[in-house]
Amino acid sequence: MKIKDLFKSGVRRLTQAGIPEPELELALLLAHVLNIDRTTLLLAGDKALDDNQLEKVEILFSRRLHREPLAYITEEKEFWSLPFKVSRDVLIPRPETELLIEITLKTIKNQCGSPQEQTINILDLGTGSGIISVVLALELPAAAVTAIDLSYKALKIAKHNAKRHKVAGRVQFINCNWFGGISLKGKYDLVLANPPYIARDILEKPFGQTCESLQPEVGGYEPHLALDGGERGIQSISKIAEDLEKTLKSGGWFFMEIGADQAKEVTSIFKGKASYDNITIHNDYAGLPRVFQAQKK
Repeated sequence: MKIKDLFKSGVRRLTQAGIPEPELELALLLAHVLNIDRTTLLLAGDKALDDNQLEKVEILFSRRLHREPLAYITEEKEFWSLPFKVSRDVLIPRPETELLIEITLKTIKNQCGSPQEQTINILDLGTGSGIISVVLALELPAAAVTAIDLSYKALKIAKHNAKRHKVAGRVQFINCNWFGGISLKGKYDLVLANPPYIARDILEKPFGQTCESLQPEVGGYEPHLALDGGERGIQSISKIAEDLEKTLKSGGWFFMEIGADQAKEVTSIFKGKASYDNITIHNDYAGLPRVFQAQKK
């Protein structure tokens, strides 16, 4: 079968399954199987696939039809215009987390002028695939980053990505639950977190039951340890708020990704403590509250 014929039938099947952006999804899948880039794929429409290639395509295609995320199938996801390894032990990187990093870098630049030349101690809470730690280490060459995660399997992925992007020497990985394995003596200039913030009752709802229920790619495949925020989705956020002030230096900054319905409650939690000012909520690209920031007095 020629690539162009396979592509046409594949797009039809993905569309019938209700999968968004079927052309892009199939192009990425075929490029992965054939080990070529998408541009080369587009120019190879008349190339015929052999039986082994067709079999591999069908196996992986079947997984996608069952709503397994494409990133888990290809074991890779682009983030910050860089390739990152992913597995079912980590969340799939999303644009909202790129926004978290963008706001962090902009704030630090406004405060420090040239943060690339200054030593900054950074703590990444719940690093997952390591995307935040790796990107900050690349963008801030003088920074020292500590990345923690409760999942040892997630840390293996994060270490792989740090090594892949040549920043492993400046990122320390610690297997612990939030602040359980680090010093609480005002060591860090900058703390970031992308904690579990989905309410447990939403996480447990079958897809399509309500407008709040998760896509099957999320609820059925991504690690619940990184999604389950307990009641109202703020269990982990509340825990972070308890010990954060002991970890940040005076004048240090905290940035956190939050759920779109959590702005008021999260703001209230931090305003209830006397240690913070410059509390702000930033909207995401869809205009929804997404990034929380605060500065320690």
